[in-house]
Amino acid sequence: MEALGINGGYFLVQLVNFLIIVVVINTWVVKPVVGLLERRREAIAQGLEDARVAAEARANAEKEAEKVLADAQLKANEVVREATSRAESAAKDLAAAADADADRIRATARAEADQEKVRVLGDLRGQVAALAMAAAQKLVGDALDENRQRTLIAEFFSGVQAGRVTLLEDATVSGSSAVVTSALPLTESEQGVVRRDVLAHLGEGGAVDFKVDPSILGGLVVRVGDKVLDGSVSGKLSAMAEQLR
Repeated sequence: MEALGINGGYFLVQLVNFLIIVVVINTWVVKPVVGLLERRREAIAQGLEDARVAAEARANAEKEAEKVLADAQLKANEVVREATSRAESAAKDLAAAADADADRIRATARAEADQEKVRVLGDLRGQVAALAMAAAQKLVGDALDENRQRTLIAEFFSGVQAGRVTLLEDATVSGSSAVVTSALPLTESEQGVVRRDVLAHLGEGGAVDFKVDPSILGGLVVRVGDKVLDGSVSGKLSAMAEQLR
């Protein structure tokens, strides 16, 4: 080494110093820095992993939230539909109840009006009889038998003569019910006679309803199903008018 101009001792000392520096740098610089870098890398990797997990958790949470919101919206829509349906049903029920009440009130009013009309016409029957008797006496110029006059007037309005309904004597009708119309209300005894004679044609289980229509003037109109027996004064006058034409 001396031939090369190198001092062996000095070289040895320098080599030892270099090795010491290398060991010191490796021990106190390289290894701590490498360890620090490794921990840093691991921390970064862990942070990235945590971020990925958090992102997945967030995405899952958002999907779950969207599902919850969608379910809530469906339930809300269903509740709204049910509430709307119940409200519409309640409104229809109220309208139907109101219509039913109105119909009932109208029916009651009509029934009361019919009853009042029958009552007034019943009262009027006596007055008409008295006026007819007065007019007959005026025309004849002498007093007539009052009982006979009352009987004739009663027969005129009721269509009942000698305790029977002459309109039904030769009639042929069949059915389960009949409607009997008179110009003025019939008395209970007259209704009894009419009901008896009508039921004799209808048979057992038949029904008879009585109506009042002043426009027929007098006599009776009996309707059984589609068949009409017209013994009214207005009907007879119309028939006479046709014959005269």
